[in-house]
Amino acid sequence: MRAAAGAPIAIIDDDEQLCRSLARLLKQAGFEPHVFLSAVAFLSSSERQHLKCLLIDVQLGNASGIALHRQLLAEGDPTPVIYITAHTEPAVRAEAMRLGCAGFFLKTDPAAGIIELLRRVARPAQPQP
Repeated sequence: MRAAAGAPIAIIDDDEQLCRSLARLLKQAGFEPHVFLSAVAFLSSSERQHLKCLLIDVQLGNASGIALHRQLLAEGDPTPVIYITAHTEPAVRAEAMRLGCAGFFLKTDPAAGIIELLRRVARPAQPQP
């Protein structure tokens, strides 16, 4: 199953090499990746309103992916969030789940799980009858 018509997905991670790799992977899976190397770059982007899902690193340099998610929720932004991280602290995972994330993956997890979840949560809105 391919992604729905190039659904736009944000990759928010301060690791430029990982962003390039994820962007290639998402493009091959039929998505339209948008890379942001910081929370500030993402928050100041005019593309935000069109994104179907956010792949957010838990640790974004001097920022926190959890803090970014909290800010988005406070703004009323319902865009699904999937965390990708190199850190496995149970408290961080629990907080991500409490915030209602769609998924939580380690950077070493197989990419197929992320792609499968993206296909489920990044569906285009269905037209109203």
